[in-house]
Amino acid sequence: MSSILQVKGVTKRYSNHLALNNVSIDVAGRSVFGLLGPNGAGKTSLIRIINQITGPDRGEVLFMGEKLQEKHIGRIGYLPEERGLYKKMTVAEQVLYLARLKGLSRVEAKKRMAIWFEKFEMQGWMKKKVEELSKGMQQKVQFIVTVIHEPDLLILDEPFSGFDPINAQMIRNEILELRNKGATVIFSTHNMGSVEEMCDHIALLNKSEKILDGPVKQIRKTYRSNTYRISFRGSAMGFTHALWTGAELIEKHQEEDVYTFTLKLMNNFKPNHLLEVVLPTSEILSFNEIIPSMNDIFIMKVNEENGVLGTKSNYTE
Repeated sequence: MSSILQVKGVTKRYSNHLALNNVSIDVAGRSVFGLLGPNGAGKTSLIRIINQITGPDRGEVLFMGEKLQEKHIGRIGYLPEERGLYKKMTVAEQVLYLARLKGLSRVEAKKRMAIWFEKFEMQGWMKKKVEELSKGMQQKVQFIVTVIHEPDLLILDEPFSGFDPINAQMIRNEILELRNKGATVIFSTHNMGSVEEMCDHIALLNKSEKILDGPVKQIRKTYRSNTYRISFRGSAMGFTHALWTGAELIEKHQEEDVYTFTLKLMNNFKPNHLLEVVLPTSEILSFNEIIPSMNDIFIMKVNEENGVLGTKSNYTE
């Protein structure tokens, strides 16, 4: 799939702070691209450059094969983490005003606004002032403003912040629907569950540099650790003896007569070997490989880069 956005060797410095150091990413069209990293990693600096709020000190950004320039602004939609609406305006006035700024005629803006307000069941709120809306309702208005001009590229910074689970799922569905209709989404979040659910590809930044980049499914497979979880009935002692040097027991749990072991296979011991030695002593109820989550990989990679041992981190979702 061809690229819609290419960031090539971008470096950005603010006074004595290096915000981005030779960062490159390649965002495929019609995809959801996760831009991840701890606070202060450089994500916001990169987003500001893509939105032409600031420029890079070195490197370049290409949009649809052209060097990023002012004419591209109308083809990009940006939902910042810090929301900004005119609180004294009515909701309808707010949406129409911002839609007109993005190039829509008044007639087309009103038509699209009606469609989005019906989707989000907000028809009764059009004459309310923004300041009268709940935080979640204001978030919906901000989302509508971001997508109403049907941009080719959407940049969403923590788009689920302030939403309850039902409305968060509604927004997830709309983002994926926009992707299916041809939009490309750059999605910055600390919620790794959303990354696994939605993102096709991710880049992980830490301390101004890119430390990981690739398709989500491939990254999770790459970081497999040959670890399995098996549940069975039978003799735990016989099970352990049967393993001998083939596996390391990481965790053991018992509930009534059912044991659940988490094991790391060793010495070229294969899953089939494990089943062969365990079957004579046990009734196997379930057996599955444990593939690390994006949350696990995030913590591991950031800690590794920061020289921290173990898996604990200050990172929170």
